[in-house]
Amino acid sequence: MAKEKGEVKTVALNRKARHDYFIAETLEAGMSLTGAEIKSIRAGRVNLRDSYVIIKGREAWLVGTHISPYPQARNKPDPKRTRRLLLNRKEINRLAGQVKQKGFTIIPLRLYLKDSWAKLEIGLARGKREYDKRAAIAEREAKLEIEKGLAEKRKRRSR
Repeated sequence: MAKEKGEVKTVALNRKARHDYFIAETLEAGMSLTGAEIKSIRAGRVNLRDSYVIIKGREAWLVGTHISPYPQARNKPDPKRTRRLLLNRKEINRLAGQVKQKGFTIIPLRLYLKDSWAKLEIGLARGKREYDKRAAIAEREAKLEIEKGLAEKRKRRSR
């Protein structure tokens, strides 16, 4: 079975990110990895929780992502090492300008394989307050109740 061009396989999601932050915009970034790290990523041994992106100098760096060591590798890099992100100069400058504004941060949302390349979806985010989180939960529960009611109504009609 041949792989199609543009095929995307999600490896890791940062589920907590959308709960804790408002995502203003998203970008796709490449990553600078070692051979053992890419093999671990393909095996799905990645954790994006508690990771973030910093801009130091003229480069973007991914901090706090845990990529478990590949068991068969000879030289195993530190699982939590800081990794360089591959972005355009314009993208880095724009993100740096946004981060300098109060309340914005850059967080990884999703790690995926696209045409055998590891890509990271990063988001420019602003933190939610506790009452924002409660409102989002209440909205989600209300939608669920409406769906349940509609399903029950359809069920009664079909009898």
